[in-house]
Amino acid sequence: MEIKGYNMPDDLYYHEEDTWAKVEQDGTVRVGMDDFYQKQSGDITYVDLPFEGDTVNQGETCGKLQSSKWVGKLIAPVTGEIVEVNSELENDSRLINKDAYGSGWIMRIKPSNLEEELKNLSHGPDALNKFIADHIAKAEKGTS
Repeated sequence: MEIKGYNMPDDLYYHEEDTWAKVEQDGTVRVGMDDFYQKQSGDITYVDLPFEGDTVNQGETCGKLQSSKWVGKLIAPVTGEIVEVNSELENDSRLINKDAYGSGWIMRIKPSNLEEELKNLSHGPDALNKFIADHIAKAEKGTS
């Protein structure tokens, strides 16, 4: 689904700090950065990945992303154990720019409180329209 020039698939869940979450068939949650983030940041030049086996809490910083414009936080959209990281990003962090929802994924989490925590994330057309509008307003306020 495209909203104001941003690709925001409406089958995903979005954290306000620009991470997306996709519930996989095996019950894990695949996580990456949304299209708004990757377009605002420019080319991602480095990703500080979390460690497999680490436990993260929803809303917690668990890594960093660096671009030509800034250093940003990687925020966990759900609580759980990190079961996999995308090691391809160590060789080509621009995969996040090239394919944010595909090969540019960052990590997979085995969630511990998924049903409850999904309620804290933006999901569906109405919520995503508001999500993007709020992000655009925040970005415009930051540049003035």
